[in-house]
Amino acid sequence: MKDLTISLEDRPGTFADLGEALGKAGINIEGMCAVTSEGRGIIHLLVADADGARSALEGAGIKVEGEAEPLVSDLPMDQVDRPGAVGAMARAMADAGVNVQVAYLATKNRAVLVTSDNAKARQALGT
Repeated sequence: MKDLTISLEDRPGTFADLGEALGKAGINIEGMCAVTSEGRGIIHLLVADADGARSALEGAGIKVEGEAEPLVSDLPMDQVDRPGAVGAMARAMADAGVNVQVAYLATKNRAVLVTSDNAKARQALGT
């Protein structure tokens, strides 16, 4: 799995263009985080086929601005669906000196983290 970073103009249709380009190429979006700020939409996509996604997006005139190797984990509901769970996980990584750069949820109850040091993050989280 890869986390792709895309920046789009914040206007009607750009998000549709992204979805249509990936759909036509048979690329499934496994997870996504999207926010807008100052006229831009910043999107993180979790995909299994990063090369195919990049090709489809660039073929549609959409630039992939970054690619990262994320931590993707299946999380038992009793560990995450409770008050304080995020704080505990974030504190464990902070205490290990790991910076969390991106965090979002994906399909199939998975958490996606892009960190400054995946090995240390795994160790801190006990995964």
